[in-house]
Amino acid sequence: MSAEKTTEPDEVLTDDELQAAAAPEQSIEEDDKPRKRTVVVAEDESVNRMDLVAMLEDRGYEVVGEAANGEEAVELTRKFRPSVVCMDVKMPRMDGIEAAGIICDENIAPVVMLTAFSQSDLVKKATGAGAMAYVTKPYEESKLLPALEVAMGRFAEINDLLDNVERSESKLHETEEQLKKAEEQLKKAEETLEERKLVDRAKGLLMDKADFSEQGAFRWIQKTSMDQRIPKKRLAMAIIAKYGDQKSEAEDER
Repeated sequence: MSAEKTTEPDEVLTDDELQAAAAPEQSIEEDDKPRKRTVVVAEDESVNRMDLVAMLEDRGYEVVGEAANGEEAVELTRKFRPSVVCMDVKMPRMDGIEAAGIICDENIAPVVMLTAFSQSDLVKKATGAGAMAYVTKPYEESKLLPALEVAMGRFAEINDLLDNVERSESKLHETEEQLKKAEEQLKKAEETLEERKLVDRAKGLLMDKADFSEQGAFRWIQKTSMDQRIPKKRLAMAIIAKYGDQKSEAEDER
C-alpha cells in the first residue's frame, strides 16, 4: 500500500513580515525625496512666533527650534544647525543682532533679521553682524520667503568661496613644500657635483705628486676620510691646497 503524497500549504506572510519586507523600498523612496529646509525661529512675542512658524510650515519648511530670546536662539542653532535662522531684532537677555553675530562668527547658519523698525542704523547693525537679509514687520509671505532663499543662497556661495580659498591655500602650501624639497635636492646635487670635482682634482694631484695610481688615490682619499672622519670635500680641498700651490710655484719658476 503506497502512502498518499501530501502537499504543504503555501506559506502565508504575517502583516509584520509584509511591513518588514516593504521597509527597504520605503527607505529608498524616502532617501530620494529632497530634504526639507530646516529653520530656527527666534521671536519673543509668542503670537508672532506662532504665526511665523505656521507660515513657514505651510510652505514646506521644518521648524526645528523656537526661541524667545537671543541666548536660546544661539543654543538651538548650535544644536540643530538649521538651513536658516529667522531672528527678531528686539529680544530679552540677548538681542537678535548680538545673537546673529555669534551665529555668523561661528558660521553655523545664515540669519534673516526680523524687525518692526526700518531705520537704516538697525539695518547696518544687522548686516554688520553678518545677517544675510532682513524683513520688516508685519511678516508678509511675499517678502519673507524670498529673503530666506536669498540668505541661504548667499550663505552657500560664501561657504563655497571659503572652501575654494582653503583648497587654494592647501595647494599653495603643498607647492611650497614641493619647491622646498626640490631646492634642497638641487642644493644637495650641486654640493655632490662640487665634491666630485674636488675629489677628482685631488686624486689627479696625488697621482702626479705622490705617485699614486688612480684607484689607489681614490681609495686613499676614501679611507682617510672615513678613518679621520673628515668630509671628502674638506680632505680634497686640503690636498689641492698643498699640492696645487706646489704646482703654481713650479710654474712661476719657469
